Amino acid sequence: MTRAYRYAKDARQQRIIDTLASTPSLRLSELVEALGVSGETIRRDLRELDERGLISRTYGGAVRNFVAEPALAERRAMMIEEREAIAAAVSAGVRHEEVLLFGGGATTLHVARRIARDHRGITAITHAFDIVTALSANASFTVICAPGEYDAREGLLVGHDTVAFLQSFGAHRAIIGATGITAEGMSNAEVNAAAVYSTMMACAERTTIVADRSKFGVRALKLYGRWGPGVELVSDSPPALEIAAAITRTGAAFTLATPDGGE
Repeated sequence: MTRAYRYAKDARQQRIIDTLASTPSLRLSELVEALGVSGETIRRDLRELDERGLISRTYGGAVRNFVAEPALAERRAMMIEEREAIAAAVSAGVRHEEVLLFGGGATTLHVARRIARDHRGITAITHAFDIVTALSANASFTVICAPGEYDAREGLLVGHDTVAFLQSFGAHRAIIGATGITAEGMSNAEVNAAAVYSTMMACAERTTIVADRSKFGVRALKLYGRWGPGVELVSDSPPALEIAAAITRTGAAFTLATPDGGE
C-alpha cells in the first residue's frame, strides 16, 4: 500500500478489506502509513472488521478471512429445486429480444436454461462456456462469448481481454451470481471473475443478482457490486434483516422465488 490521504472510517475499512483481497496479510505499521491515521485508529478498525467476520486480526496486523467456494461441478449438484425456482422467477421478468449479460456459475446456468426455454430473439453475451451451450439450444438466440484467459476450475474466461471486450457492449440486464451476499453488496471468491461481474453491472441498465439462501451473510474474497437503484436480488428465501434493510435503503429490489413457482 502507498501513502494516501486521510480516509473516513467507512472508506478506510473498505480499503483494508480490498487490499487484503490481493495481499494475504498486512502489518499495522503499513496500514498506519498508507491510511494516514494513528495506530489506535487502525486497531479499532481491525477489531470491528474482525468482529464482523471480514478479517482475522493478528499480532501486529491482519490477514484475510474469506470464504472459498466449492468447485463448479460440486455446486451444480446443490440446491437444485431452489435454483430452478430462482430461474423461473428471473425468466418471468425477461422480455423477448432483450440483450442480456450472463455471469458464470451454477445458478446462472439454471437461469440460462430457463430463459432459453421461455424466450425468443434474445442476444446474450457471456464468458462461461456452459452458458454458451445452454443458450445456443434456442436457435432464435444470438450468443456471443467473450475472449480471455481460461479458468478451468470455473469454466470461465476472465482477465483484461474479457473486461475490455465487455466494456464495448450495452445491455438491458446483467444476470450474475455471487459467492456471498451481505448488507455491503455482492462478493465473489474469484478475484478475476469479480472484475468481470463489476464490468457487467456497469454495462447493463439493470442487474439481477441470483443467489440461494446459503449465500446470505457470507463475505467472499472480492466485493464486486453494491445495492442501489437498478439492482435486484432474486432468491428462494427472504434475506436477513440487515441485508433487507440495505436493499430497501438503497432503492434496490428483492424478488422471492418459491419452488412452486409463486412469488
